[in-house]
Amino acid sequence: MAMQKSPWIWMDGAFVPWDDANVHVLAHGLHYGFGVFEGIRAYQRADGRSAVFRLREHMQRFCDSARIMTLPLAYDVDTLIAAVLETCSKNKLASCYIRPIAFCGYGALGVGTLDNPTQVAIAAWPWGAYLGEEGLKNGVRIKTSTFSRPHVNSQLHKGKVSGHYVNSILAKREALAEGYSEALLLDTNGYVSEATGENVFAVTGSTLWTAPFSGPILSGITRHTLMTLAKEEGFEVRETMLTRDTLYLADEVFMCGTAAELTPVREIDRRVIGKGSRGPITERLQARYFDVVKGADDKHDQWLSFYDLET
Repeated sequence: MAMQKSPWIWMDGAFVPWDDANVHVLAHGLHYGFGVFEGIRAYQRADGRSAVFRLREHMQRFCDSARIMTLPLAYDVDTLIAAVLETCSKNKLASCYIRPIAFCGYGALGVGTLDNPTQVAIAAWPWGAYLGEEGLKNGVRIKTSTFSRPHVNSQLHKGKVSGHYVNSILAKREALAEGYSEALLLDTNGYVSEATGENVFAVTGSTLWTAPFSGPILSGITRHTLMTLAKEEGFEVRETMLTRDTLYLADEVFMCGTAAELTPVREIDRRVIGKGSRGPITERLQARYFDVVKGADDKHDQWLSFYDLET
């Protein structure tokens, strides 16, 4: 899907035109992936107002990612929250996808450099369903990747780190080349970890199962959201190590993430999941999720950060 440009990008404390938001070809982060980022969505609600979903949690994770990677940031959470809201407002985006990124900038190019400046940028643009509207409705086909999620002592998985996503890119490209929409990654012990950019849930009866927080998974904000909503709907949620045949035998499987939102899985490794379509619990949670982010359900308005469009 081609990226749709917006007029402005916030970069190192100032707004610059989209096409002028450039970095040097020898920026350290470009060569080694030493940077952190977030994916955030803003939605226009049923009442016409616009709000960013769980903005504070995203920007806290952004700062936490930088901290565990020892990447210095000159901005605190509140400053970054204000910058995100101003970016959405200035670009007159009622709904959008938002990408904050911080990375080691131009200077020394050695792997161990400590003195390069950290550059920070925030971009926002219109972006539809990551895995397609058809996927949201009828589910997608995924395959278990030949690549594994690295061991917990190989990567700091609780950070959303740019360089870590090479592992996801390899798995995703492999899956796409074989006609699938997404890849499922196992950990180094063979247990279900996550997809290339989504957390994974299995449903059996009225119980939801997902990989434990202690494993090599990102601490997904959408994951936490759906666990909260599922419990409110009366479902049991269990975090445990899962084998891939547990997913094969599940009544339903779905993936979740800010970009993918809540996407059903209808087939894994050429095995049909459940009835081969979006299951009733997945559909119920999907509807509840969109009601929350789009304003039909105001029970969790504390998760919303509102902004006005510049006139």
